[in-house]
Amino acid sequence: MRFPARRRWLLRRLLTVIHQLLGLLSGGLLAHVRSLPPEWRHRRSHWPLRLAAALVERGLDPELVNLSFATQLRYRLERLGPTYIKLGQILAVREDMLPHAITDELKNLFDQAPAVSFSIIHTLIEAELERPLTELFLHIEEQPLGSASLAQVHRATTRDGQAVVVKVLKPGVRELVLVDLRLLGWLGVVLEPFIPQYEIVAIIEEFRSYTTRELDLTVEADNGDIFTAQFEQDPAIVFPVMHRELSTDSVLTMEFLNGFKPGAPATFALEDSERMQIAHLGARAILRMLYQHGFFHADLHAGNLLILPGPPLRIGFIDLGMVGRFEEQTRRRLLYYYYSLVNGDIDKAAQHLCEIARPGPGGGDLAGFRRSVVELSQRFLLRAARGEFSIARLILESMRLGGRHCMYFRVDLVLMVKALVTFEGVGRMVEPELDVVAISRTHIERIFREQFQLKRFGRELWRNGPELLDLASRLPELLAQSGHRLESTPSLSSTQHTLVGLRGAIVAAACIIGGVLILLQSEGWLVGGGLLFAGWWIYWRGD
Repeated sequence: MRFPARRRWLLRRLLTVIHQLLGLLSGGLLAHVRSLPPEWRHRRSHWPLRLAAALVERGLDPELVNLSFATQLRYRLERLGPTYIKLGQILAVREDMLPHAITDELKNLFDQAPAVSFSIIHTLIEAELERPLTELFLHIEEQPLGSASLAQVHRATTRDGQAVVVKVLKPGVRELVLVDLRLLGWLGVVLEPFIPQYEIVAIIEEFRSYTTRELDLTVEADNGDIFTAQFEQDPAIVFPVMHRELSTDSVLTMEFLNGFKPGAPATFALEDSERMQIAHLGARAILRMLYQHGFFHADLHAGNLLILPGPPLRIGFIDLGMVGRFEEQTRRRLLYYYYSLVNGDIDKAAQHLCEIARPGPGGGDLAGFRRSVVELSQRFLLRAARGEFSIARLILESMRLGGRHCMYFRVDLVLMVKALVTFEGVGRMVEPELDVVAISRTHIERIFREQFQLKRFGRELWRNGPELLDLASRLPELLAQSGHRLESTPSLSSTQHTLVGLRGAIVAAACIIGGVLILLQSEGWLVGGGLLFAGWWIYWRGD
């Protein structure tokens, strides 16, 4: 009986989604006809459109019939429940792909969702932790601190007197979301051929990846431990301690950070120097997450950042369920891009951004995209001279240009911009006269210098030691293979050109490998470093 019941539930859910989708399409048609200028609307050639709009108007929900398409989209996502609310929240940050009217409206989905009754939460916690609530906590507040689409949070005190918050996944939400993700996958396959420019399948896959991780609260606990380890040497940047003994995949107990949000009255009671210190701490934390660690808070907004009063003055980050990750190559390119941007090197910044973008279906116009980015950056720098400059807005507008040239960015990169928007917004909230470019330059240059410290460089060499040693052992074989190819080359000039390139490559490889071997086997730092430098110099010069 269980399998047929599940199939019936899946069918009912599918019919609900189709009903809302058809209603949205009908409402969109009606909104489009109404937005046409009167002289266009009454043309004879438009009578089929007017007739279709008149027919669908009769069947539309009276509450939605007079609303714009963007507002109808938000309402229908809310009616479909937590999965679609989360989808709308992801779409709200895709300003690089979607019209402003839609993204601005979908930002209203970040408001609090209705809370579940505490009696249900009480029962769920006891079932998950397999003990009575009175044995788990001295006290737990019935009124939630906050309620989102997937979970809600209650303040509590542990048996040993520690102040904590308990995050509880709402009952039934995991099963509902997993079913919805299946349906969304099917829907994406159907819609992709009609609107390929929006890459629906890719967006849904990214959304599925983020959402399934948020359904397991042990992932958020792991995220908290990773952040804590990464900022271990920086005690002014704080993340909540996770209480694993009071947590499962549906319940997460973590330290309560006793602070206030930026913009609260307590912010303006701080001294000017303290507010500037907060701005620097926020910049340092966010830029290090993005460009040093490549592991960052992907749901950053002023509500997820706390000022912890001193002494010493600190900042804290909460709600760590949604994180972004950059692999090493992307992280480095983004570091070089941001470094070039804050130092006014527009051409270099455009080059690094183009290396991060990927062409859409059918290929993209990379050269056109680069030209457009350079022109946009020049206009933004003119505004900077008048004090009207936002790095985050420049990056977002640059990414938006990608859509015109069929060059796209994955959602991690757009969430990166959201983090930068938070840094700028919170910085100016606590210090209205904040120079975003200057503070960014200070911290990104420090990260850039650390990237090329000798100690870090040595670790990178050690990491790649096996590959370098393998290359050393294969040099004779590679040289012999290249020689055989040269013997069969008919053109003398081509042969001479290849020989020059081959000679440079061999000398560079020999210098690099020799330097690595010396560094690994002895204390000859001067000799090893000299060989490495010579190898890289020959390699880059190409001779």
